[in-house]
Amino acid sequence: GTCTTWSTPSLQSRRRLLVAEMLNPATLRALEAFPQLLEGHFAAIPEGFAHWSPASWEGVPSEAFTAIEQICHVRDIEVEGYHVRFARTLAETHPTLASIDSEAIAVARSYASADPAKVFAAFRQARATTLGLIAGFTAQQLDRTAEFEGYGALSLRSLVHYLCSHDQPHLAGLQWLLGKIEAARIEGRPGASPAAYRLLLSLALPPGPRQPPQLR
Repeated sequence: GTCTTWSTPSLQSRRRLLVAEMLNPATLRALEAFPQLLEGHFAAIPEGFAHWSPASWEGVPSEAFTAIEQICHVRDIEVEGYHVRFARTLAETHPTLASIDSEAIAVARSYASADPAKVFAAFRQARATTLGLIAGFTAQQLDRTAEFEGYGALSLRSLVHYLCSHDQPHLAGLQWLLGKIEAARIEGRPGASPAAYRLLLSLALPPGPRQPPQLR
């Protein structure tokens, strides 16, 4: 038989339409929009607060990560989590996919010292690779199965949805940090000076204890 290639823009557009028929279009749109949303949420963090921790992490909707740690985590999970999981599900027969100890990686890689611009550049590239991979999945490949630690049996299609679900709590985590920063400002009443505001929060409020490590 003939082998169809997708090398021209028109064929690539047709391929994207076929993928949209096999996967939920809202999921695909959310995956594509996420890098810009993540950058916007991080940019909302006040100057000087990228490394700030609240007095308590109770109620945080994501891992107990500071703003800079949130974006580093998302970058690393994209490549070492989902790229690897996609590849193994495609290449192996019902593989067991490991979860990742996010807290341990954050410490080992010194997330706190990361350059946000470099983190975002790496993540944009990684997500573009992800979208390219997804655009190439066939219906038969999306039905391939694996066992995911902490999640159980799933398909490649499941992994696409789980990746999208992993994105959302990190937007929520950054908004939660913004809420905590504002709450600390109200509690501390540092006055109108932004410098006093930053000084109060960096010196007067000790970092709270972290929640137990989460596997993602």
